[in-house]
Amino acid sequence: MKYTIVIIDDHILIANALSDFISNFTQFKVLYVCKNGKDFQDKIKTKPIPDIALLDISMPIMDGFETSKWLKETYPTVLVMALSMQNDEQSLIKMIKNGAKGYLLKNTNPNELKKALNELVDKGYFFPDWATSKILTSISDNTINADIRTNLSDREIEFLKYTPTEMTYREISEKMFCSPRTIENYRDSLFEKLELKTRVGLAVYALRNGYEK
Repeated sequence: MKYTIVIIDDHILIANALSDFISNFTQFKVLYVCKNGKDFQDKIKTKPIPDIALLDISMPIMDGFETSKWLKETYPTVLVMALSMQNDEQSLIKMIKNGAKGYLLKNTNPNELKKALNELVDKGYFFPDWATSKILTSISDNTINADIRTNLSDREIEFLKYTPTEMTYREISEKMFCSPRTIENYRDSLFEKLELKTRVGLAVYALRNGYEK
């Protein structure tokens, strides 16, 4: 059995290159290509529903953020793999919040693409090394360990709720009426308690465990 894929990308050359790469993978096949989210919405009405959507983030008319949110609400069984030109933490957080199960840089080589697709279908998610491996554990676990919950202070939890937003640490400090240095202390404390290393990790943990503004 082959897993089916739809590529949604307004750059035709990139979309065709991805399609050519995937045609060499025995486990996957491309059903069709769309130029943006609206095009995908129109085509999926009359064409098969894919197992995977390879979804560009930056597109005209209907971008990857809108499209992933729509898929999450309308076709939740479709696994969304976001495509981006940059390792942008804020975009990663927003895509995960909108239901993406994977994140892939466009400059990846065919072997990495194959690995990413295999992990997506085998594990249900794929995220790059810079997002930290600990995220993978929090993605598959919807509950907070009771001991960890007890060890989190009210202010740490309040800060944790802000991590999935697009606010900078300085903006968060203004919202919480404290200094940026205090925010850094909350961040570092949570890194240690939750065994995480990046804001992306904190954001994903917050989203998966109900800590959200």
